[in-house]
Amino acid sequence: MHKPFTNTPRASLIKTLILATTGLAFFSANAQENAPQNGKTDEPALFTAERVFDLEFAADPQISPDGSTILYARRSMDIIKDRVVGNLWKLDVRSGTHRPVIDGDGLVASPRWSPTSDRIVYLTRENKKPALRVRYMDSGESLSVAQLSHNPSAPVWSPDGKFLAFSMFVPSKAPSFANAPTRPEGAEWAKPVKVIDDLVFRFDGAGYTKEGARHIFVVPAQGGTPRQITNGENDFNAPEWLDNNTILAVANDIENADLDPIEREIYSINVRTKARTALTQRDGPDANPKASPNQRLIAYQGYDDKVVFSQQTDLYVMNRDGSGVRNLSANYDRSIGSIAWRPDGNAILAQVETDGALSIVSFPVNGGQPSVITDKVGGATFGRPYMEGSFSVAKRGGSNAGIAFTIAEVNRLSDVGYISGRGKPRTLTNLNEDVFPYLELAQLEEIKVKSSHDGREIDAWIALPPGFKADGSYPMILEIHGGPVAMYGPSFSPEIQRYAAQGYVTVYANPRGSSGYGQEFVDLINLAYPGNDHDDLMSVVDAVIAKNYVDKERLFITGGSGGGVLTAWAVGKTDRFAAAATIKPVINWATMALAGDIARFVSRHWLQSQPWENRELYWKLSPISLVGNVTTPTLVMVGEEDWRTPTWEAEQFYTALKVQEIDTALIRIPGASHFIAARPSNLIAKVDNIMGWFEKYDQKKESDPEE
Repeated sequence: MHKPFTNTPRASLIKTLILATTGLAFFSANAQENAPQNGKTDEPALFTAERVFDLEFAADPQISPDGSTILYARRSMDIIKDRVVGNLWKLDVRSGTHRPVIDGDGLVASPRWSPTSDRIVYLTRENKKPALRVRYMDSGESLSVAQLSHNPSAPVWSPDGKFLAFSMFVPSKAPSFANAPTRPEGAEWAKPVKVIDDLVFRFDGAGYTKEGARHIFVVPAQGGTPRQITNGENDFNAPEWLDNNTILAVANDIENADLDPIEREIYSINVRTKARTALTQRDGPDANPKASPNQRLIAYQGYDDKVVFSQQTDLYVMNRDGSGVRNLSANYDRSIGSIAWRPDGNAILAQVETDGALSIVSFPVNGGQPSVITDKVGGATFGRPYMEGSFSVAKRGGSNAGIAFTIAEVNRLSDVGYISGRGKPRTLTNLNEDVFPYLELAQLEEIKVKSSHDGREIDAWIALPPGFKADGSYPMILEIHGGPVAMYGPSFSPEIQRYAAQGYVTVYANPRGSSGYGQEFVDLINLAYPGNDHDDLMSVVDAVIAKNYVDKERLFITGGSGGGVLTAWAVGKTDRFAAAATIKPVINWATMALAGDIARFVSRHWLQSQPWENRELYWKLSPISLVGNVTTPTLVMVGEEDWRTPTWEAEQFYTALKVQEIDTALIRIPGASHFIAARPSNLIAKVDNIMGWFEKYDQKKESDPEE
């Protein structure tokens, strides 16, 4: 019989990290060092836990306006500091020369070129304080532009290169209803009370929010005092220069803005007078303004809010005064991501999710047919196989302008890619050439499955373990993506590779509601999530069994966030899985709609009612409603600082299982937000605990002779 876990060890260092991170771990008893004996080996190594610290990937590639040089963040996992770090490197497009630019201890972000390609601005930290710096590329000299009290974001150059605009938090006075008496010197009083009067008072990854708002600032590029040009109680973000005297920004500048969480308008702001004008006025989000090269048009993204589960984002252009609005993607049934103008002003390039791929698509401004420039964008994610990436366009070159992007081949992390005009994309880096050739990685097989519910075609991928043979003996893991309006694809995933290296056939899919397949596909889960997406996933499981890949008595299921919802839902609908692991799930929509950081969005758009207005719907769609049916041993996991799907969601499910005497365990990850994989050791802890739980209930797993 197949022995999936023999000779697939985990290093003792990783054991220590996992135990320290979670306080609870389920390990294979046969764990050994997976290192070459005597420093030599003739066999490729398996993807063990500690391998995550060997990986690198490219992010945020920025091509210079003259098209000659590409800056990018070279990211890796720091095993000592246990975090993802990224230093700044540059590439010469013609020669391929590849050199470091800034080694900022991994704290360099948002590099942006000056209009003349002679300088860059970037974000970093100095003496533990936020800093905005400008570097001269010919000499390497740099200066701190301003002393800042809070973290800046989104720095952009004025067209003449003389000024920088950025957004930054501006604190305001906290509310209070009492004046505390003076504390005697040396007295040990309790900490003062905290008064909260905002609807959104904490946010995932940020914790409890401070009183205040983000605003737009302008500062001379040669250094000086930042000048605040917006004000008020609401955030202003995404600055973009329209001309040397005008800045575009995005805000929901209305009273009680938190009650309409997706509403946004684009504002034109006079830099000298601070006078601002709303260029958009519709009910719906308008965002990401980009000025055309001749400064006469503004491209942006948005949609008319129908107050439903999820809507497709369209691409618009308008005149600089807000008139003459046109929808360039009205007949293009995919949602528009980040955008950039082609330097001749005749087209707008957009990043688009398309049927499991991430593409750069050109939309003619005159309304012609869009065309795909490349579908090889991706790989810039660390964890699960989401399709993530980015691109930038040179300011010169017309229709042949160079494009830098994160390029990803199947099952590979992102490198820096380049394409000019209609040429073929080139890969300019090979950041993991010291790792991947020496690892035996899982091979991906794409399948298309007809859903048992209505025959709709569902995209799925199967990661086959090293040495795989279709003999029907393997254990299988179904891994479900979050969102739920999100998209998996054939991207490299450390989590999937770990499962496969341990002998699991691992399958993941894009069930109904996933992005990248058109608005109608998303609409299928409006007021019906979770629902028939469960049937899609079970059809994928059936298809893998039918291929004689796996043993139907060795099926396991897991997923995070929206995938955690569907995992908890699945074990209430079927007992076909030997064990389950629901990660950071929503269990009760009523508590989610009243206490999560996106509570208002959940009630207004997802459930389209308040819990007291439609108790039946809230209960019907909550996995807690099915918990009485569960017989599957189910692990529950959540970050202790997760405010997206807070800890009490996981705890409700854990307690409900416990009182019914269903085998369960609760893992709380200290310091972790909703993005558990933000720290590499947490990613390792997550995956290895899931596999350890599954091992415990794999009745057909053969034991190692040394056990």
